Amino acid sequence: MEKFKALQELVAATEKEAAAFYEKGNKAAGTRLRNAMQQLKVAATDIRKEVTEKKNA
Repeated sequence: MEKFKALQELVAATEKEAAAFYEKGNKAAGTRLRNAMQQLKVAATDIRKEVTEKKNA
């Protein structure tokens, strides 16, 4: 559950960058948003692996 909560916190932090990129056209925020989205992908993959391990245990 800790990884899921960390994922939620990362999503909340990413919202600021998304707003800056989409609403204000801030290109640097777009770069930070892409980085955050990659971190989200990695975190989601880790959670999937954990769930699979617990399910098959």
